[in-house]
Amino acid sequence: MKYVITGYGRVGSRTARVLKEEGHDVAVIDTDLDRVERARNEGLVAVHGDASEESVLEEAGIATADAIAGLTPDLNVNFAACMIGKHHGCRTVLRINEDYREEIYEKYASDVDEVVYPERLGAAGAKTALLGGDFNLLGDLTEELQMMVFTIGESSPVVGERIATVDLPESGRIYAHGRRHEPMKIPLPGTEFRSGDQVAVVVERETVEEVRKALVGE
Repeated sequence: MKYVITGYGRVGSRTARVLKEEGHDVAVIDTDLDRVERARNEGLVAVHGDASEESVLEEAGIATADAIAGLTPDLNVNFAACMIGKHHGCRTVLRINEDYREEIYEKYASDVDEVVYPERLGAAGAKTALLGGDFNLLGDLTEELQMMVFTIGESSPVVGERIATVDLPESGRIYAHGRRHEPMKIPLPGTEFRSGDQVAVVVERETVEEVRKALVGE
């Protein structure tokens, strides 16, 4: 499959490398010439330019791409690239930053296929979204981090609590949430936990049990 990645920074570069290692065709776009050269040296198709411009995306092969990920730090560039990609029939993945607000999420989420919050998960989340997968997994992210999926039971201490107010250890961050039998998505801060919900959490290995107790209970 063919993917276009806009932005070859920390998240974009890792996402591109993982996709390439799995045998996919990857083209990247960046405004920084040094990054473009680095991508080319790593065997990637790389285009220098503004990803919000259709001509630049066309040079990267958007017309034949299966999906595009807007992974630059600039939300406006990411959204413009996704809308151009959507016009070309691509699956669209939009990056938002860690300081997102609920109204920002709601403004953009309905226009793209997936919103990713890479400050919480990194390239693993962006790659999963590009491939069209969900977050129902238990995976190792680094030597120190895991992503765990917990099911909220009737006796869970967080039932009825909003995600934004749940008190987790500092090492535990909620990345995705889903109702019973529904795909998991990045949650809004005001989402309330219900019995049967699933929640994906990025957590340091040494505090897994502490996070589990906070979400599931004893």
